[in-house]
Amino acid sequence: MDFLQPPGWARPRGYANGVAASGRTVCVSGMVGWDAQGRFQTDDFAGQVRQALHNIVAVLAEAGAGPQHIVRMTWYVLDKREYLDAQQAVGLAYRDVIGRHFPAMSAVQVAGLMEERARVEIEATAIVP
Repeated sequence: MDFLQPPGWARPRGYANGVAASGRTVCVSGMVGWDAQGRFQTDDFAGQVRQALHNIVAVLAEAGAGPQHIVRMTWYVLDKREYLDAQQAVGLAYRDVIGRHFPAMSAVQVAGLMEERARVEIEATAIVP
């Protein structure tokens, strides 16, 4: 896996500008912050992020993959301000679950998510060598 950083560009914080990798592609659908039984245990934004990340890791494990294989994530958030206000707690949750692996990422504010209680939904793509 090669992290792509054009010369002279400011280094991004918490993500990579690009990632080049080859191997088996694993696509993880949008994960929300509910548990394995489909129940939300919290309405807290960072708490839902933590659970969604755990859900991603669980799906990756089914393919023999781990967080270190993630090359891209897309975060869908209901409220940009809520996301920004929770950045410290989100960063802690991310490092606890994913580690210090920062793939290419996008974050998008959306008008709504399919699950009523969901505050965030996260998709991931992994490449397993």
